[in-house]
Amino acid sequence: MQTTMSGRVRRRRRLAPYIGLLILFCLSAAAAVFAWWSSQPNRAHETPEYMAKAHPIMNNGAWTGDYAIGEGEGLWIPMPLAKELFGDGLRYEAKTESIIMTSDTRVLHFKTGELSATLNSKPFSLSFGAKKADDGTLYLPLAPLRQLFGLNAETAETTGIVSLTEPGLAIQKAEVPAANKKGAQLRSGTGKSHPIVQDLKAGDTLIVWAEENGWYKVQTAAGFLGYMSKRDVSLRGIEETPSGAIEEQDEPYVPWKVTGKRINLTWDAIYSVQPDPAKIGEWTGVNVVSPSWFSLKDGQGNIQSKADAAYSSWARGKGMQVWAMFNNSFEPDRTHEALSSYESRNRMIQQLIAYVRTFRLQGINLDFENVYTKDKDNLIQFVRELTPLMHEQRASVSIDVTPKSNSEMWSAYLDRGRLAQGVDYLILMAYDEHWATSPTSGSVASLPWTESSLAKIIKEDGVRPDQLILGMPFYARVWTEKTDDKGKTVVSSKAIGMDAVAKLVKEKEIKPVLSEETGQYYAEFVEDGALQRIWLENDYSIKARVQLVKKYKLAGAATWNRTFASADIWSVLDKALQSYP
Repeated sequence: MQTTMSGRVRRRRRLAPYIGLLILFCLSAAAAVFAWWSSQPNRAHETPEYMAKAHPIMNNGAWTGDYAIGEGEGLWIPMPLAKELFGDGLRYEAKTESIIMTSDTRVLHFKTGELSATLNSKPFSLSFGAKKADDGTLYLPLAPLRQLFGLNAETAETTGIVSLTEPGLAIQKAEVPAANKKGAQLRSGTGKSHPIVQDLKAGDTLIVWAEENGWYKVQTAAGFLGYMSKRDVSLRGIEETPSGAIEEQDEPYVPWKVTGKRINLTWDAIYSVQPDPAKIGEWTGVNVVSPSWFSLKDGQGNIQSKADAAYSSWARGKGMQVWAMFNNSFEPDRTHEALSSYESRNRMIQQLIAYVRTFRLQGINLDFENVYTKDKDNLIQFVRELTPLMHEQRASVSIDVTPKSNSEMWSAYLDRGRLAQGVDYLILMAYDEHWATSPTSGSVASLPWTESSLAKIIKEDGVRPDQLILGMPFYARVWTEKTDDKGKTVVSSKAIGMDAVAKLVKEKEIKPVLSEETGQYYAEFVEDGALQRIWLENDYSIKARVQLVKKYKLAGAATWNRTFASADIWSVLDKALQSYP
């Protein structure tokens, strides 16, 4: 028994090397077969996911996930996609089924299911209107999107794929090389293992959108998207996509044409009594005046006016442009109602157009404050509808904005970057760092705070410096600090102009000292047991503020307000502002 077992063991040992070789051979053969199989291109064809329905929409070489409806010129695209493409240029108000499209020069308004429209407040006819699908999705006709925004759209005859491109886009053209007698394949991924999307012939045209992993991402004339080996693509040249937009004005509007001059604007706060131009005095260097003439009367968009033809004529005679102020009366509920619908916004705009014509104004200055954060988009929509129509009247649009803060009603409602895209100028009201009811005494606008406020808007909101005007205060606050029975300091203040500050300093026989912390002169005295503190606005602080205008290359300066100014400050401001650099 032992001998038999030993023999078997010896035979197994002799066979083991042969078995190992056999296994190695089988593995090598399998690997070779796998390598050969892997090297063979995938011959299977695949129908792309986007072909599940008619008219898939491609945009700049990518599937949007959306589908168009209609055919030829009568093509519609879904509103959500259009909104994604054009952002603030497109607005839908469900309550009235109003669609508003705004570009730099055009405002188009129409309603769902209607062909009558208005273009810049003039009658305009549409060939196709907006309509709703059975699932409630709103679809917009392609024609006005082409006319206002220059959107290019091509529908492939063989596949029905709709390809969108923005105007002025550089497109890399290509083709399948003529040497490829057997043609080439468009595949669903970067590699021969991916299925074929479309078989192509030599000479077939392509658009190259990108390069990935040594392959080109392309789009064929049939509209299909996919990937091709670089050796199967011959680059031809770069073409710029055309614009289908309505022709612009022969002479585009330019908001400021005074060559070599920075804007030097002053606000003239007009309350109940019109100032007598003959008694105003000289404002050396002021080239723009903004009288506070217009205010929002009610939620329907009616405007109350204090405009005066004699004042306007006097200002123009002095070589000043008149950018009349329109404020919202600082009433948030009234403002919300007036901004919420196209009808009330248009009512405001039409009245402002009439005022511009009647009083020969060169601009409108918007001062909307104490506004709900929920009205952020409504305010942006208002300026987008206002500005093109003002430009038709050769009038500029500026809007006053506060420094950025956490205040809901005084800062959070202002999307400064988006507002800048809809107006000519943003005027930064860089004052009231310490406001009238501030719990602590301090400067109305210290220089470091002013510069920080300015830099934030440029850096964080992307506002162009040449679109910004720096607002400066002509007033200071006299702060009174008293100690109450509990030992707590109670603070109160009153705002006074430059002449009043100079008179007070002289009467109290005090000598202001320069505060390095604020970049201003500071004075204090005790009266009736209370500490009185003043951070002065004078020629020193005004010159320092002008240096910020020059440092950041801003459009100019604005001052609040002319009644607070001393007689000599105008020439100081003018000399500092208009000197170069």
